[in-house]
Amino acid sequence: MERDDLSLAQIDVYGKGKFETGRKQGMSVMKVSEAIAYRRSVRAFLDQPVDVATVRNIVEQAARAASGGNVQPWHVDIVHGEALARLKSIIAEKQAAGQMDKPQYHVYPPGLTNPWEARRREVGEMMYGALAIPREDKAKRLQWFANNFRFFDAPVALFVSLDPQMGLPQWSDAGALLNSIMLLLCEAGLDSCPQECWAMYSETLGSFLGHPEGRVLWTGMSIGIADKDHPVNAAWRTPRAPTDEWLSVHG
Repeated sequence: MERDDLSLAQIDVYGKGKFETGRKQGMSVMKVSEAIAYRRSVRAFLDQPVDVATVRNIVEQAARAASGGNVQPWHVDIVHGEALARLKSIIAEKQAAGQMDKPQYHVYPPGLTNPWEARRREVGEMMYGALAIPREDKAKRLQWFANNFRFFDAPVALFVSLDPQMGLPQWSDAGALLNSIMLLLCEAGLDSCPQECWAMYSETLGSFLGHPEGRVLWTGMSIGIADKDHPVNAAWRTPRAPTDEWLSVHG
């Protein structure tokens, strides 16, 4: 996809002012390796429309993700336009009243130990540091967190849910789907932010989306074009643990 307003993903994949492309039917194509190298959670979007047909096509392509036994346990909802505005209004009213639903699962394990808890805390401090919101200013941090429920002003939202009978292997299948969606969005010049925080409003979302009773709302996602100049996008990037901490090669 060639555009004058290339997304953040396409401007600088490796942080070196470099974007390598292949050629396919006269179009610039992002390599899978480039999409993986660039993909990040974007938390500020431009006020620019996104073609929902493109998003739908991406989700359809992503359904080729690996699925044990070909179970394909996922259900995907795409929300945009007037429906998205109604959903944001409903959530805003609940937040103003101090209401939230009982989550159907723990986003993080209770009592999470190090090094995993340390990594989680580190990324939070990095983000709020980029926004110049100190730990002591809890009110401002909560105010920023509330942007999650406005989809960071993205024009399209996506939700992934599963039938309650599904187990850990099927949840991993849903993760493969979600990752495929995010990489294909990069290829299309779009950006995203997966948001498990929507588990806080699982019942409300289930009702809004017309889900059958009991379906587990796993995650939401914001989709749009990144505001590359916003400090939450431009000033930092999450680190990854050294390979020797998690990779073992036997032979």
